[in-house]
Amino acid sequence: MIPIANPELGERETDRVSAVLESGMLADGDEVRAFEREFADYCDTEFGVATANGTAALHAALEGLGIGAGDRVLTTPFSFVATANAIRHAGAEPVFADIEPATYNLEPAAAREVARTDDIDAILVVHLYGCPAELDAFVDLAAELEVPLIEDCAQAHGATYCGEQVGSFGDAACFSFYPTKNMTTGEGGIVLTDRRDVAAGVERFVDHGRTDEGTHATVGHNFRMTSLAAAIGRAQLERLPTFLERRRENAARLTEGLAGTSLSLPTEPAHARHAYHQYTVRVTDRSAMRDHLAAHDVGAGVYYPACIHEQPAYDGVTHDAPAAERAAAEVLSVPVHPNVSADDIDRITGVIADYAA
Repeated sequence: MIPIANPELGERETDRVSAVLESGMLADGDEVRAFEREFADYCDTEFGVATANGTAALHAALEGLGIGAGDRVLTTPFSFVATANAIRHAGAEPVFADIEPATYNLEPAAAREVARTDDIDAILVVHLYGCPAELDAFVDLAAELEVPLIEDCAQAHGATYCGEQVGSFGDAACFSFYPTKNMTTGEGGIVLTDRRDVAAGVERFVDHGRTDEGTHATVGHNFRMTSLAAAIGRAQLERLPTFLERRRENAARLTEGLAGTSLSLPTEPAHARHAYHQYTVRVTDRSAMRDHLAAHDVGAGVYYPACIHEQPAYDGVTHDAPAAERAAAEVLSVPVHPNVSADDIDRITGVIADYAA
């Protein structure tokens, strides 16, 4: 079976973890501070605050920006549910606008229309599957509304927009380091920002509201990253450029091999550099094609089979998202990760072409 995901870990990660184990400093500490600096430098931001996971990063970013009870956050309905869950955890409510069918990201005109009729206190964009959202449009909209912009970069490590790293455009940006992501810490996340006040608020929130030894000024959580996770992350960050190049090479080979089939293939906007966390096609008979792939030992995944507003937890949330609902019914992702070989790609495209010629 060619798996849909296959994290690549090796001697570099083992050596880093072993060094932490030998030091005895397993929890939050110098290794985490080093990872925060290195990842912030990679994304060209002033501050980085590491967290226990990506959802914690989203929640902490909202808290650091002062988003809370009674606030409304404009976001996409087509994402992992954690995007909206974090808004709810902060005490706010999501407000959904529709997506661009080609990129699966929040559509600027739809977002502007929702903002015209609804009081919005923040905008949370998602760079879904590793494809950057239209950041210029959302930076402008956030400025017009005088609200903060948050980037959900959970799937977009290394993606760029107009030559700049995603995660460097918003008032805050959040990454996940779950094992299937473009790089991993096992579990983990980080909040990036250029605003000192936001960084201080996030640092306080992820450490039980602590301001100094023995003083807890606000209520917070234990959302800290461990030194073990940071050690893995530092090694993975060194390898991220290679991982990204492999993903992009695999994506290009998939696109070449699938040209002329009945599938709708991923697009890369001219001003963006796609990180290809997923290589996602559209197919009207998804279940049948997924069964066909499985019968030929090719893994596939559906990200995501239902929009967030279609989940029972969000029943009744206002939405007008036909493009998102259609995408949820048609998307199918096939292996593109760095451990997929050229021969694997040829096998994948051959199996798909036999079905969707």
